[in-house]
Amino acid sequence: MSDLVLWGFDGSTYVRTVKMVLAEKGVTDFTQHQINVLEGEPQKPEHLARHPFGKVPVLDHDGLRLLETSAITRYLNDVLPGRSLIPATPKDRARMDMVIGLIDSYGYGALLGGVAAYHLFPDFVGGKNETARRAGIEAGRKVLTLAMQTRGHDAFIAGDLSLADLYLAPIAAYVSMTPDKDVLFDVPGLHDWWTKIQALPSFKSTQPG
Repeated sequence: MSDLVLWGFDGSTYVRTVKMVLAEKGVTDFTQHQINVLEGEPQKPEHLARHPFGKVPVLDHDGLRLLETSAITRYLNDVLPGRSLIPATPKDRARMDMVIGLIDSYGYGALLGGVAAYHLFPDFVGGKNETARRAGIEAGRKVLTLAMQTRGHDAFIAGDLSLADLYLAPIAAYVSMTPDKDVLFDVPGLHDWWTKIQALPSFKSTQPG
C-alpha cells in the first residue's frame, strides 16, 4: 500500500477515523502529509486544488482521489484485506449508517464544535461561546444516547466493531479531555463502550501527538 497517500492533520477526528480503519486493516505502509487545520493550511491554494472546500481528509490511491470520510472509509474497507468493518446484515448496516449520519449531521458540531472547542481550542472557533457550549451539551447527549440505544446489548454500536464506532471514537476522545465529560458521558451504556474503544490497538496507535 505504499501508493496510498493520506492528506490530513492528525488532530482532525475524521483523519483519525481513516487512520483507525487503516490500523484495523493492518496497514502501516502509507504516506501521510500533515495539513494543519489550526494553522489554516486547508485553505491554501495547493490544498484547495485537492479539495475545493478546504477540508480533510483526502485520499489518493491507485490513480483515484477520494474526498469525504464516508467514501474514503468504505473504499478502504472494500479494497483492503482483513475483517470487514461494515456489518453483513441489512439491519446492522442500517444501524451503522444511522449513527454515522447522526454524528455527521448533529454530533460533530455539537460535541467537537460546541463543547470540545470551547475548552480545548477556543481561538479556532472565535472564542468561548457559552451558548454554543450549552447547546452542544444538549445535542451531544441526544446523539450519544441514540448511539447507545442503537447499540443495545451488543459490544459495539452495530454489533461487531464497525465504521460507526470509528467515527465516534475520536470525537469522544476530545470530549473526554474536557470538564464536561461527566455530564456527556452520563449516558446508559456509554462507559462500557468507551472502555472497549480505549482498549483497541487502533485507538491507541492513532492518538495525535
